[in-house]
Amino acid sequence: MHVVTERQEGILSASVNGRVDGSNASEFEEAIRTAIDKSDKGVMIDFEKLVYISSAGLRAVLLVAKTLRSRDAKFALCSLSAQIREVFEISGFDKIISIYPSRAEAIAFLES
Repeated sequence: MHVVTERQEGILSASVNGRVDGSNASEFEEAIRTAIDKSDKGVMIDFEKLVYISSAGLRAVLLVAKTLRSRDAKFALCSLSAQIREVFEISGFDKIISIYPSRAEAIAFLES
């Protein structure tokens, strides 16, 4: 797993490449949490290059979402493959986390 972050106009974007599973979920969560700045009004995680996510990975995403919710910051996921999207739908996470088909749509949500 590899996480690359960038910040633009108060929005943190993180791109994840590879797998997020029990062996690296805490590393993934820590990479996102430490990248978040107090001035960020929103955070987007781009899962375009994510090939697998386990329940431990889902938990890490949920913990990031809870952290942002407590700060009144917006959170979105984008570019999920059909397989990854299905995992989020089966777990019900698509009901509590905003998911968008593209980066542009996620950023538009975060900027609104």
